[in-house]
Amino acid sequence: MLHRFFTKPWRALAHAHLPSQCAICGGWPAQRVCEHCAASFAQPRPRCRSCALPLPGGATQCGQCLLHPPPLDTCIAAVDYDYPWAGVLADFKFHGDPSWAAPLAALLRSTPWAEPAIEAADWLVPIPLTRERLGERGFNQAQRIALALASGKTRDDLLLRVRATPDQHALGRAQRLANLQAVFAVDPLRAQELSGGTVLLVDDVMTTGATLHTAAQVLRRAGAAHVSALVVARADLRER
Repeated sequence: MLHRFFTKPWRALAHAHLPSQCAICGGWPAQRVCEHCAASFAQPRPRCRSCALPLPGGATQCGQCLLHPPPLDTCIAAVDYDYPWAGVLADFKFHGDPSWAAPLAALLRSTPWAEPAIEAADWLVPIPLTRERLGERGFNQAQRIALALASGKTRDDLLLRVRATPDQHALGRAQRLANLQAVFAVDPLRAQELSGGTVLLVDDVMTTGATLHTAAQVLRRAGAAHVSALVVARADLRER
């Protein structure tokens, strides 16, 4: 099972790009993440279908999502936001290395249920950055991942970020939700394209879910019939 999920996608990536040093084990030559490290650190695990938090075997939805259903139909995460992926994503976002998009997209495609979600979506919509953050970083990491997943379906002109928010990292879910009020909007000239459609939101990390939930609510109000999310890593704040 593990071989089926990981070996083939990473081998396909190796044929498409020149070998390099594995960013995790330092092995050479390898892909950005070698097959051994992909298999060791990206094993599938049971997750809540609504929020992607890890669950005991056999369960499909966590108690919180059962009590308070989120605005996402499904949420899929490839890995936990932990070693080594926290460092990989920091390198991707903060050290000006957009070439990480292709291997992270390969990791996502090898995740159970991700491929059907991509195929079912009318549009892949990356979570937008503020103009200031985009200027600092030089690229939107969510957009780069979405383009690597399905360039023909990626739309970065449907969901807009209309105002900036304070740094969210140290805030709880309630504070994040308050900060995100009126942050996102759908371009009124393109809203009709969402009517009755299926949208797959794409982001690099899901922490409390506040950003994705707020974006999903905006898309639903604009007429999207189904909204799901696909993220590289899911943080588990229950462990803190």
